[in-house]
This record gives sequence, C-alpha cells and structure tokens, in this order.
Amino acid sequence: MRKTLTLLFAATTLTFGANLALAADRDIGPDEALKLRDAGTIQSFESLNETALKQHPGAKVEETELEEENGRYLYKVELRDAQNQQWDLKLDAATGEVLENQKDD
Repeated sequence: MRKTLTLLFAATTLTFGANLALAADRDIGPDEALKLRDAGTIQSFESLNETALKQHPGAKVEETELEEENGRYLYKVELRDAQNQQWDLKLDAATGEVLENQKDD
C-alpha cells in the first residue's frame, strides 16, 4: 500500500511539474507580436532577422517564431547557409542578444 501511494504521489508530482513547464512557454501570435513591437517591448522582426543573418553571412531565413518563456520574449530563427547547413538561433526579442547559435543535425 505504501509503495502504491509513493508511486501515485511521484506520478502526480511529475504531471504537475510538466504542466507548469508547459504553462511557462507560449507561442505569440502575429497580432500580439505586432502590438509588442509597436509598444517597443520587442525589436522589429527585420532587425532580429538581420542580427541572426550576421551570424551566418549568405544564409537565408527559413522559419521564425516568437515565444514567451518565463516572462521573456524569445525570437527563434532557422537559417540555411550557402553549404546547405541549417542553423537554429535563439535571440532575446527585446535586446537582440544572441542566446543560442547551433547547427541543426
């Protein structure tokens, strides 16, 4: 009985923790993104793309996404360079700081 209660408690704790993690991250839709840009909360998408492209001259933007994670707006960009290598970048959407820049395997 005690083992069953322990397992039940562990499963409940894991489920609750996973739900909190999911609630902390959310995708930002186009209308909200434009409002954030217009309010000066985040940089323009053109500026953020330019910052990402400076990391890999000659690359092209394939996909972008704006998310809020733990109260911070993050701009995620997928680039493809001249050697056909894909790069995943994460930028702070407010400051333009490059937080991650890694090859996609």
